Amino acid sequence: MKIILHLAIFACSAFVAAAEMYLSPVDLDVLGESRLFVTCGTGKRLLEMDAESLEVTRQIDFPAELTATAISADGSTFYVTGGVADGKVFIVDAASWKITHTIAAGHSPMAPVLSADGAKLYVCNRFSNEVSVFDTRSRKLISQIPVGREPVSADLSADGTILFVANHLPEGRADTDYTAAEISAIDLGREEVATIPLVNGAGGLRGIKVSPDGKFVLATHYVARFQVPLTQLERGWASTDAVSVIRVADRALLHTVLLDDLMLDFPTPWALDFSANGKKVIVSAAGSQEIGVVDFPKLIEKAEREAEAGRSMQVSNDLSFASGIRKRVTLKGNGPRSLLVSGRKAYVGGYFSDSVEVVEFSGDPGGEHRIQALTSGHTPDMARRGEMLFNDARLSLQQWMSCATCHPDGRSDALNWDRSYDGIGNPKNVKSVLNADRIAPTTWMGLLDDSHASVRSALRKTLFSAAPEEDARALDAYIASLQPVPSPYLENGEPSVSARRGKLLFEELRCAGCHSGELFTDGNPEDVGTTGAGVDQDMEVVTPALTELWRNAPYLHDGRAATVREIITTDSHADMKKRAGNLEETQIDDLTEYLLSL
Repeated sequence: MKIILHLAIFACSAFVAAAEMYLSPVDLDVLGESRLFVTCGTGKRLLEMDAESLEVTRQIDFPAELTATAISADGSTFYVTGGVADGKVFIVDAASWKITHTIAAGHSPMAPVLSADGAKLYVCNRFSNEVSVFDTRSRKLISQIPVGREPVSADLSADGTILFVANHLPEGRADTDYTAAEISAIDLGREEVATIPLVNGAGGLRGIKVSPDGKFVLATHYVARFQVPLTQLERGWASTDAVSVIRVADRALLHTVLLDDLMLDFPTPWALDFSANGKKVIVSAAGSQEIGVVDFPKLIEKAEREAEAGRSMQVSNDLSFASGIRKRVTLKGNGPRSLLVSGRKAYVGGYFSDSVEVVEFSGDPGGEHRIQALTSGHTPDMARRGEMLFNDARLSLQQWMSCATCHPDGRSDALNWDRSYDGIGNPKNVKSVLNADRIAPTTWMGLLDDSHASVRSALRKTLFSAAPEEDARALDAYIASLQPVPSPYLENGEPSVSARRGKLLFEELRCAGCHSGELFTDGNPEDVGTTGAGVDQDMEVVTPALTELWRNAPYLHDGRAATVREIITTDSHADMKKRAGNLEETQIDDLTEYLLSL
């Protein structure tokens, strides 16, 4: 069995590459009991290993960054997803170990899942917000099914009729009482999509898996307590980590199970898989380099009691839920983002340690386990070390959260948080840290001078960390290394005709007066009419950059605008409704298209 795992792509390397490069395994598969396959992210290769010795037996290189692999039931064909704006599905013949065909997919394809008969392949296109359906015989696209925001993982129901999709981030505005990511359930016969809402604050979805008995779906995520100030980090008041349990029969949430302990979080749950008999579910904590071995029948028993008490959609505060049913195992590797169970062993891919680790989970879980490096061994450079720290919750008080909790993949979690640097009672929408090293000041109200100050403030006042200055410098290096992802609104890498018309309107409306330069910001504070009440009343807002605007919804400092179009058509921002009042609908479409192409 395997977990389909997906993530944004960072630096990694080939198996025999130079010391400055990295592998970063992102997906694991197994055939029989002896053949293990490791998909190596931007290492751009697939490794075959002996499942017992963990020795690499063969490898194949690809022309693009990779995300995951699906294998036909007979083991003859591999379907490997990769690429970003020009996403691809690479078809590999197992006998010749060569790429035989390449199929065009959507933006950032991941989570390939084969139908039970192998006739269809389902692929999540993360930034196209859709699932592509391919005919494997003709290798043709059959259809594209819209789902929620950033679909990152998927799994089929036992009867093969429903595809469950984990959507990474919440949609909609952030200044409301309820905001949460969702799971999409696709009826594959009708190609109809049902939405399964999760508890308030659910976000950062990563893994999804159907139980062996076919009755339940489990999805990993965090639960943000965005209603409280980030001064309340201790004992989970700001952020907890969970698995949501969905009933397949009625496609409804049974309960959200907290995986944390009272004084020690189980941060960033990511990959998960079941033992063949369904007695155990193994979950990785990518933020603390652990796995949890959970008694699944007891988990369901406790979850059903909570549901019977009417608490299925309530945000649980029971930090003792996992007590007595879960064993925590500390790993030797770093970044457990891929996981599969085979027999009585759990194989774990270490994203940052470039490793595969084997943990025996029968008897005393983790009593004996071993790790195999996939590279010859080297010291991470400063940016790589900063990326590791950015994703490591062990920096924070009681390891409740990491930088990546609010900034997944270095971007935004689409939530408002109330940080202490500018007072209490004025939550702000989380900014992406892309280009933060090139923008000053960095906060909405300009209260921190630059990204260096922001990093050190976050360590002290958000994570309550005593990290040394060396760690802060590594975080600076990681932030500086981030590169923008091409917009899914581009056509063949270029602005569309509509976007080009929108650029002219952008200039005619004098938007470029503040949103100027390469990053579309002059860095100056302006009164744009969005701070009319509360703690921030009459304060000026620093002009935000527009790079990757398509990725950073919701918008404005308090997250009140769910879409770019809302910024243009409401009075919330710089009298835009008045300034654009004479625009026709098609012109508003053009301006929106331009902004989303940046």
